[in-house]
This record gives sequence, structure tokens and C-alpha cells, in this order.
Amino acid sequence: MIPTRTHRAALPALSALLLALAGCDVGDLAAEGGGASGGADAGAGAAREFGVSPLDNPDGTKPGLAPLTSPADRAEARRLIEKVATKGRGPKTGYERAEFGSAWKDRTDGIPLARNGCDTRNDLLARDGKDIEHRSGSDCVVMSLTLKDPYTGRTIAWRKERATEVQIDHVMPLSYTWQMGAAHWSEAKRQRIANDPLNLLPVDGPANNAKRDSGPASWLPPYKPVRCSYAVRFAQVSVKYALPVTTADKQVMLAQCAG
Repeated sequence: MIPTRTHRAALPALSALLLALAGCDVGDLAAEGGGASGGADAGAGAAREFGVSPLDNPDGTKPGLAPLTSPADRAEARRLIEKVATKGRGPKTGYERAEFGSAWKDRTDGIPLARNGCDTRNDLLARDGKDIEHRSGSDCVVMSLTLKDPYTGRTIAWRKERATEVQIDHVMPLSYTWQMGAAHWSEAKRQRIANDPLNLLPVDGPANNAKRDSGPASWLPPYKPVRCSYAVRFAQVSVKYALPVTTADKQVMLAQCAG
């Protein structure tokens, strides 16, 4: 019988074994825990540093992207990914960023965090960052923060004068969505996926640049313990917007949550 979500706390002894079977480096999680106790407790502590499990964050309003370490979570992740439809990737003809509206538009209806007076980029920095400092006299403009980056596993002390060190990634890249069906959407729907917090993560700038418009079969976060969570988030966007992925991408997504 697959353990339910209510039994997760009873499964720490299996977490390290599952990560090893999935190809994850258990040492990565233990090292992130920062304590001498090690083991599953250190791994759970490390996961919490990254924010909230994507399984507990279906609308993307909660911070971060925590690794999924328990067998129950990873089984639930696979069930979600199995719901994703597949098809071949279409042509990129006609794609331009402008087809998805102006970048970080606050006045986008139908998504969380919209119309709050802050642009999407600052909303996401405030959602995921810690030790946040705003511009004097502003409740929106983030000037500095500390980010636990899910893509690399490192902690970034960011300041606005080094803006590109932290970038906002579209988990499902906009050009990918264009090729998988968004080319035929209304402008309003394209603006929603471009500004939906479910599809957006503040991450390490160089890692985001390396990803470009890749699907999971071509690019995964360098930090292995977060790869299942990344696959889940990709699947959540796919399901919400009825966007298929390629067969190769779905196979790779399932593999990240194997166990």
C-alpha cells in the first residue's frame, strides 16, 4: 500500500534510500542541513530551507521549491506527472516575447498576486526571498534579499545593483508554451501564463541562462535533490493550462520522481 500524506512524518528512514535510488546525492541534502546530526533529520531541514513542497503549493503563492524526499510525496508526484498529455513540439514560427504582453505586468486578471500595486518580478522576489529590504518609501521595490536557490542549491545574497544575479525563470519557458499550443491562445491567456506565480521562480541567473527554452529532457536543475520538485512544478503548469509536453520530457519528469 502506498503511504498517504498523513504518514509522511513516519517515513524519514526511507528518504535517503529513495534519493539514492533516484540518482540524487544524499550528501547534498545532508550538507545543506548545516548540522552535525546528519541523516534524515538533516535532509528534512535542508528541504525546508528551500521553501514549500510544490505538492502543498498548487497555486504558486507560497515561497520556494522544496525537495521531495519521502516515498509518499514522490508517489504523489508521479501520479500528477502521469496526468500530463504529450505531443510533438511544434514550430517556433511567430514567437516573440511581446506576444505574452509586457514583462512583469501587475494588471493581469485571473492569477494570484495580480493588481496589488507591485509588478510580478518584485512580487516573486518578496515571495521567495528572506531578509528583504525595500526601497525607502516603497512596499514593492526589493533592494536586497537572501535567496536559497533551488536550481543550484546555493544561498545568494542579492542586491539590486547586481540585478541579473537573480532572475525570474518561467518554469515552462514561454517559447516552449508557444510551440505546445500557446501560439493559438488569446493574448489574455498568454499574459496569464507569463505572470502566473505557479510558473515563476527566482533563481540563479547563470543557471537560468543555461536553461534557455529547454524542456526537462534537455535541461534539469544542477542541484539533483530538487529535480523531482521541478518536474512536479512543470507538470502543475502543464495541467493548469492544458499544455502537453513532449514524450521525452514526460519520461524524464517521471524518472526524477522514481522510487
